[in-house]
Amino acid sequence: MNKTPLYPIKFTPILKDKIWGGQKLKNILNKNSDLPNVGESWEISDVEGDTSIVSNGSLKGQSLKQLLETYKQDLLGIQNYRIFKDKFPLLIKFIDAKEDLSIQLHPNDELAAKRHNSFGKTEMWYTLQADDDANLIVGFNQEMTREKYLKHLNNKTLPEILNFDKVKEGDTYFIEVGRIHAIGAGVMVAEIQQTSDITYRVYDWDRVDDNGNERELHNDLAIDAFDFDMPDNFRVNYSKTANESNEMVSCPYFTTHYIELDKTLQKENHQDSFFIYICVDGEATIKIDDTSELIKKGETVLIPAAAKQFEISATYAKLLEVYV
Repeated sequence: MNKTPLYPIKFTPILKDKIWGGQKLKNILNKNSDLPNVGESWEISDVEGDTSIVSNGSLKGQSLKQLLETYKQDLLGIQNYRIFKDKFPLLIKFIDAKEDLSIQLHPNDELAAKRHNSFGKTEMWYTLQADDDANLIVGFNQEMTREKYLKHLNNKTLPEILNFDKVKEGDTYFIEVGRIHAIGAGVMVAEIQQTSDITYRVYDWDRVDDNGNERELHNDLAIDAFDFDMPDNFRVNYSKTANESNEMVSCPYFTTHYIELDKTLQKENHQDSFFIYICVDGEATIKIDDTSELIKKGETVLIPAAAKQFEISATYAKLLEVYV
């Protein structure tokens, strides 16, 4: 096993044209694209067919897959490598919904493995920007049963039973598998999720594409993936104490902290994990040994697990800190 070059690793964003996408990823987060409706920027991805490519430093041009195969536990951490082998466990995205996304949910690990040879898709959203009166849809607005849900689905009255939450910058949601959800028009989020591209679409607002075709729905698969007994615990309350890591979400798949920074932080990696930093406002410099990398709003870096000390400095930055 080769020793991992220790520096903050950046990747070239993988941009996705979506029927519901807009211009904010280009105009606000400075993503470079000629696509007409940029809906997603995949910042760090090991999804088959969409593997991230390093954009900086001595590893430039190598894929995330190559890094995993070459550097193994030095990149992931000992325990993570034992579990995930040469598969990166997280997918990091920015999403811009100019129009409502489809109503959807994701399967758990067991169903996803059996049906799709994939991980499940537990995820979280951090709201980067929201237009006035913009909503996220998360969960139901009443107690729900399979029978009641199917009645509304078949009658095309599903929106009547969905929970619409008005959102603003900084609002954070934890979306467990089996929970119905959708990003509403006018909302831009950072999304942290298991490495999976398995989505069960149950309703798409009767939309059609340029050829008059509706998008595929997955209701036969989705009905077995629902957890109708979930409590309404999806809103994430977190503190914003300056210059320290404030826990937002901690689950078996990832832990995410919020950091509001206006000085230099010395970081010790006691987690036996890589770290990911997502800059959601301002800019910060991350330094490992003698190598530093500037990270601006809308950028993401990966710190290898073998980096046991590093520092982050800023005059003003808001960061999401993620590890497994």
